[in-house]
Amino acid sequence: MNQITITAPDDWHLHFRDGEMLNETVPATARCFKRAIVMPNLVPPVTTKEQALAYRQRILAARPAGNDFEPLMTLYLTNDTTPEDIIAAHSSTIPAAKLYPAGATTNSDAAVEGIESLYPVFEAMSKVGMLLLIHGEVTQAEVDIFDREKAFIDSHLAAIHAKFPDLKIVFEHITTADAVDFVLSGNANLAATITPQHLLLNRNDLLAGGIRPHNYCLPVLKRSTHQQRLREVVASGSNKFFLGTDSAPHAKHTKENSCGCAGCYSAWSAIELYAQVFEDLNAIDKLEGFASHYGADFYKMPRNTSTITLLRDTWTVPENVELANGDSIVPFYAGQLLKWKLA
Repeated sequence: MNQITITAPDDWHLHFRDGEMLNETVPATARCFKRAIVMPNLVPPVTTKEQALAYRQRILAARPAGNDFEPLMTLYLTNDTTPEDIIAAHSSTIPAAKLYPAGATTNSDAAVEGIESLYPVFEAMSKVGMLLLIHGEVTQAEVDIFDREKAFIDSHLAAIHAKFPDLKIVFEHITTADAVDFVLSGNANLAATITPQHLLLNRNDLLAGGIRPHNYCLPVLKRSTHQQRLREVVASGSNKFFLGTDSAPHAKHTKENSCGCAGCYSAWSAIELYAQVFEDLNAIDKLEGFASHYGADFYKMPRNTSTITLLRDTWTVPENVELANGDSIVPFYAGQLLKWKLA
């Protein structure tokens, strides 16, 4: 097989950042994705519909001329979020809100402490049909970083899903067999996104032979047995798992320092990386569902009608992406050879 044509895909979880960074990140995503769920963890965070809609306009201003890419905005939940905030955002066609446990990842210091205090907000989301997107990790220092996803399931997520069975929940960027099994055991309102880095890498790729800061992300890469479980479930074609890159750009100097940022900037090669994974798994026929169908179906949005074509054509991911301000980003899989290329 030398060519693959699929329904145009969507990215159901990514970070664009803001300001000058948008002129790099928006075109990189719009080259192949028709829609994307945009994370709200800016500084300050996007906590109101007005902020979300203003951010959307900044993203659209960075969209390439003639491109119809659509950013789908989200609200950042805090302990001050009210049911009225949810109703107002939903009426402005904001499809989802994001739950970050405080301190879980980049720019999450203003996020939620005491998740049960948000139960009235979850009730409102369930009633209006707004999706809850969850970064599923506990943040207590005494919990091993490799165990924090499972601990979140046991401490919080199982209870949320049981109490609000009609609330549509996306367990984002899952990394463990425990998360796979939990999503499979849940009802039809529970789904998950999976990133290219968690399908391609395990913690050896972060730590063996020296620390590789550009493979550092949160949730952190796990052992190979968990990676294999993720690969198995996407190869199975289950419609409860779909594409979400968690593409997260950081300037090179903020990754390569004594306390580097978490995040992999995969937008430059995302769909090609997924194609490589599915081919390696002898499941290339399952790529279209994962990339183009299941996310749209779960969000109750129409599937895209256009297509993209991937060609069997080797190319090398660039070592650096230069920004207008003189900074650079090291993209995920920098310097590595890929087997598929967007036509």
